Amino acid sequence: MDILYNTSSNLVLTGFNLSSETVTPVFLFASLSYMIILFCNLVLILTIVLNKSLHQPMYIILLNLPINDLIGSSALFPHVIKEILTNSRTMQYSTCVAQAFFLHIYAGGTVFILTAMAYDRYIAICCPLKYNTVMTNVHLLKIITVVWISILVLIGVLFYLLLRLPRCRSDITSPYCDNPSLLSLVCVNTTINNIYGLFIVALSQVIANGMILYTYLQILVACFRFKRSDTKAKALQTCATHLIVFLLLECLGLFTIISYRIQGISPHLRRFIGLSTLIFPPTLNPIIYGLKTKEIREKVVRFFRNRILTS
Repeated sequence: MDILYNTSSNLVLTGFNLSSETVTPVFLFASLSYMIILFCNLVLILTIVLNKSLHQPMYIILLNLPINDLIGSSALFPHVIKEILTNSRTMQYSTCVAQAFFLHIYAGGTVFILTAMAYDRYIAICCPLKYNTVMTNVHLLKIITVVWISILVLIGVLFYLLLRLPRCRSDITSPYCDNPSLLSLVCVNTTINNIYGLFIVALSQVIANGMILYTYLQILVACFRFKRSDTKAKALQTCATHLIVFLLLECLGLFTIISYRIQGISPHLRRFIGLSTLIFPPTLNPIIYGLKTKEIREKVVRFFRNRILTS
């Protein structure tokens, strides 16, 4: 039987199926979450950019994290808020692809940036005398360039393989777009896409988990060699917060990926975990890395104190 290919530019998303009583609180929650993410991440970006004392490798690498969080949040929240307000479940195919592309950039970016941060902490704690020699501006630029080019190439190929396939469906069983939901619109063989998707997941996990496991084991060993208890405590605190953020992202991200490959799993649970991956890390990252970092916290407090006193 011949397959009737769908060339419609409009897609129908599942939506949230909200009752009239829950529309207002859900809209307020989504709007407030997006405002908090925007405010916290922009404050962190401006604090690092505007203070020359923070123009150090650790903070320059950290700067990429709120930029990446804003990419992911801005790809998701405006559409979600519009959907809640208008109860519209349609989306242009091109818009859906763009949203999915930037959401995957965000997911991959977070993993790679946290890996780069782990490498920086490893050099700072395990090789403090060589830190300035190793983490030069040139080396720092190479790290950041490799991180972003790797993400763009890996995700770019993923979506090239997707866009070459014809569609025969227009319904997406998700309130937002991603690669698995877009692949569900395709009625031809997607083996190559599935293999490549699993390949980039496995590659990123091997690199990220391998690097973080190695660096943190080395950091842990180095911490027990420190004679000063305050130095040991500071190093362990820095690494513990970093590890918590990474493990949170890994658990949410891996469950979302696995859930698409398990038949019979609750779609509501899948949506909740998927949205949690896009809400909690961008909200917690600037708080954990900003307020928990003494130098950044002091700059932020000083800025708002001066603004309040002069107003």
